[in-house]
Amino acid sequence: MIDKQHAHNLVERLPADQMTAAVRFLEFLLLSPLDRALATAPEEDEEISEEEEAAVARSKEWLKHNQPIPHEEVLAEFGLTMADFERLGRTPRRTGPNGSRH
Repeated sequence: MIDKQHAHNLVERLPADQMTAAVRFLEFLLLSPLDRALATAPEEDEEISEEEEAAVARSKEWLKHNQPIPHEEVLAEFGLTMADFERLGRTPRRTGPNGSRH
């Protein structure tokens, strides 16, 4: 069985030029599952289309003249509460026989 003392001994034997990589790896191991998933997620490399740029510009212009709509109000339009929204965020979606989600 490997114990902490063995790990300490290995760290002591590391050359100085490998210490940064070793520390970063240990820090990675200590991340929460969410933080680890975020740390290893691929970078967004999809180009933003002109249509998407225009939609963002329209939304920014709208916000100059209107108050933001509270999240609770949007949910209420669908008959949901914040508690419903939070529960849905924690509940995995079921997968159908053909792999579809519902």
